[in-house]
Amino acid sequence: MPVRFTLAAPEAVRIAAQPVADAAVYAMSAGRLGATVAALVGLTGVVVGGLALTRPSGRFGTGSGRLGAFVATVAGLTAMTLGGLVVATSDSGIGTGNGRGGAFVALLVGLISTTLGGRALARSRRAVDRSSG
Repeated sequence: MPVRFTLAAPEAVRIAAQPVADAAVYAMSAGRLGATVAALVGLTGVVVGGLALTRPSGRFGTGSGRLGAFVATVAGLTAMTLGGLVVATSDSGIGTGNGRGGAFVALLVGLISTTLGGRALARSRRAVDRSSG
């Protein structure tokens, strides 16, 4: 009876193809940190943009809250840039510890912040036009 030798490559490929989480559950990876910072910057922009929109002559600058509108717009653009960078550099899906889920949240919050800041900036420009003419 002849002895047969077979290669174990198909079994090794099947084992290697199983998804493995890249980061531990409580570890703060670079992707998670970047997504968290981006989401917090975007959230700050949403708060400042909301305040600039609802209280145009409040604490955030003189004359119709232009500073608050500008801060909200810049914070939103920064959050979207950081969130996009994390999405572009993560090598696996949501739930693997690379920060992709948080980066999508940062993109959404950054978009909201930019929109609020743009609306507040447009409102402040209209107020300046009315007062000068």
